Amino acid sequence: QPRTQTVLFVVFLVFYLFTVVGNIMILTVIRADCQLQSPMYFFLANLSFLDTCYVSTNIPQMLVNLLIKKGTISFSGCAAQMYLSLTCGMTECFLLGVMAYDRYVAICHPLIYTTIMNRKVCIHMVVASWASSLLSSMVVNSLTLRLPFCGPDILNHYFCEVTAVLALACADIALTKLVIFIFSILIVLIPFLLIITSYARILSAILKIQSARVQSKTFSTCGSHLMVVTLFYGTVICMYMNPKSRAPQDRDKVITVFY
Repeated sequence: QPRTQTVLFVVFLVFYLFTVVGNIMILTVIRADCQLQSPMYFFLANLSFLDTCYVSTNIPQMLVNLLIKKGTISFSGCAAQMYLSLTCGMTECFLLGVMAYDRYVAICHPLIYTTIMNRKVCIHMVVASWASSLLSSMVVNSLTLRLPFCGPDILNHYFCEVTAVLALACADIALTKLVIFIFSILIVLIPFLLIITSYARILSAILKIQSARVQSKTFSTCGSHLMVVTLFYGTVICMYMNPKSRAPQDRDKVITVFY
């Protein structure tokens, strides 16, 4: 409905601007303040840059579609959007795992923290996260786009998302869905297990601290990260960790908006 589309356009535009401006401010502050040149803020800066790229991959096209009421996108544009979205999503999985490990080393091994998490190691972790995601996205994208699409080419989604594109294929997609499921296990569960293990050890270390004030201060450094992990991983697992999932319906589209 036109009125609903207008309301959604305003809502998504406001959230998009807040996200982009907020991340740019984080990057600027970290870059300008010499006291924020620690591994934790290095990873936070990378996460802010990644989030800016992530929302800019999908939201502008979504806003255009809402504005003109009946949006279209070319096949090459859809392929590019899907590839970039997959890359950013996979990279965020890896980065959140790396950030959890960084917090574990900082809290449980503070005396050797700077030795373990030196600048070179941090850069290698970020580069490895991006490289793994770029290659994995290429495989998933290629398997999806090689399928025949007979039409009508109408996406039941806000943007070109893998499960929505697969629903348009007029061939057997069992193999493609199996590959996506396997990649989901590797890319989602491995960092998630690293996060769970890291925070289990962090919690164990915090409980050994006698002062309640110090306990609260120590755990507060992990609070925002835990919130992001819960929201991001919860929605991703709902979307991609079900090998029998069907074409995305309204529930799936709402879930996608959250991550």
